[in-house]
Amino acid sequence: MDTQRLAGRKALITGAAQGMGAAIAKNWAAQGAAICVADINQEGIKEVAQEIRDAGGQATHFVLDVTSEEQAEAAVAHVVSEFGEINLLLNNAGVNKPTMFPDTPKENYDFIMNVNAWGKFNVMRAVSKQMIAQGKQEEPYKIINVGSIASRMSFDDIIPYSMAKHAVLALIRGGAKALAPHGITVNGYGPGVVRTEMWEQLDKDLVEIGKFEQPGQSMDSLAANMIELKRYSYPDDILGTAAYLASADSDYMTGQLIMIDGGMVYQ
Repeated sequence: MDTQRLAGRKALITGAAQGMGAAIAKNWAAQGAAICVADINQEGIKEVAQEIRDAGGQATHFVLDVTSEEQAEAAVAHVVSEFGEINLLLNNAGVNKPTMFPDTPKENYDFIMNVNAWGKFNVMRAVSKQMIAQGKQEEPYKIINVGSIASRMSFDDIIPYSMAKHAVLALIRGGAKALAPHGITVNGYGPGVVRTEMWEQLDKDLVEIGKFEQPGQSMDSLAANMIELKRYSYPDDILGTAAYLASADSDYMTGQLIMIDGGMVYQ
């Protein structure tokens, strides 16, 4: 594999202060991309961006609340100011908080839908407007929206999250149709159970609402009963597919959601 296959890519990565976002930011930078590390976690994005620079990569950082129209537009402007253009988006930021239906409060629904559905729509809209303004290029611009196993199936303890991730699939498919004439592809990938800070917290929350009895049981149970490969994943398991979608290898591909779930979903 070409170790510099992302050279020339100028990327905005949301939710990049930790977990999958941070891992992908470092991986893409190592393959030659210039990265804007964006998140609401100010200290986290500084650390990730500095790690990239210390390793010889190119990175800047930007404090971004994906639900803010003004901040989304400012993040895009920052990327253009730093790198001259933007030609790659990883729309990764997301949140989850399990509750048992029908006792799910509206505040839970609003919080999860606002970040995971509106937030992705909001950032993708700001980025695509800038890409269109830049004009078509020889290689397509690329937008990658992070979905989930919950984009293909639903769970009784995370119904708002499942709804939001189904919305991400609609955003991928509708966005692909809307942006193809402008030389922009829109794809995504759907992780399964990935051992990150978000899943560690989710695991604790599931114990708190009585879904499982002890920490770690949720991931172990899913691995044993729902994952064909019989193990949960780590951010490193996501890197290859994410880099593929960011590279020229996926130029003739749009409107697709690739599952990276160890065999949980077959559609």
